[in-house]
Amino acid sequence: MTALRDDALTGKVVLVSGGTQGVGAAAARAAARCGAAAIVVTGRHPDKASELLDELGELGAESMVVRADVGVVEQAVNSVTATVDAFGRVDCVVNAAGITTRGTLLDTTPELFDEHIAINLRGPFFIMQAAVADMVARGEPGSIVNVITMSAHGGQPFLAAYASSKGALMTLTRNAAYAHRADRIRINGLNIGWTDTPGEDEIQRRFHGAGDGWQEAAGRGLPFGRLNDPDEAANMIALLLSDASGIVTGSLIDWDQTVVGAYD
Repeated sequence: MTALRDDALTGKVVLVSGGTQGVGAAAARAAARCGAAAIVVTGRHPDKASELLDELGELGAESMVVRADVGVVEQAVNSVTATVDAFGRVDCVVNAAGITTRGTLLDTTPELFDEHIAINLRGPFFIMQAAVADMVARGEPGSIVNVITMSAHGGQPFLAAYASSKGALMTLTRNAAYAHRADRIRINGLNIGWTDTPGEDEIQRRFHGAGDGWQEAAGRGLPFGRLNDPDEAANMIALLLSDASGIVTGSLIDWDQTVVGAYD
């Protein structure tokens, strides 16, 4: 695995929602390795972040954790406010918080649907709103990466609410990128496929009866013989956050072993 060069995010203040584990935590570590000055991670379980904060400090970044359920608008917005209060600004945002609770078209309740919309769409919307407002007020460029999913292209029948919320996030990514391109604020999305994270392990055990070793068994059926690696996804996120990705904005990148629309 080749990492981005270690000065790609030098001096940047980076906010990562859902950053206490999985892809979000990997993105925080990648930002620190790339020279970010400060990294703020949010999550509903900040107790999980102590080890991560130690890692970020060893990599040379100031860091802090903000308790936030992005499904609650006030807490989502407060994560940006807390970042600006602590470090004076926010330069980069990674919207990595999300849920994948199972539900088909026929058995999804209004409550389950609303929870997906609140966490996977509304939270990122208002985090972006607050972050972009700070960037525009300062007259400075910025970069945002929304962690989406391959399921946003249609998805599995048991992910009806999830696919719907993430499909809307794809549209929001393009809309916001177009609206703020003249402000030099770049907004892109990463459609991540099946990835080996603690959250996915919990989901597989809870909903699909998976036992120990399920990751290896699942990986054997994939083209590269393994599940996707969150650290590799994090490298792509760091690239999109950095100036190394140039003028790229409004792009939705499929980061997976499959190719949408291609068939044998």
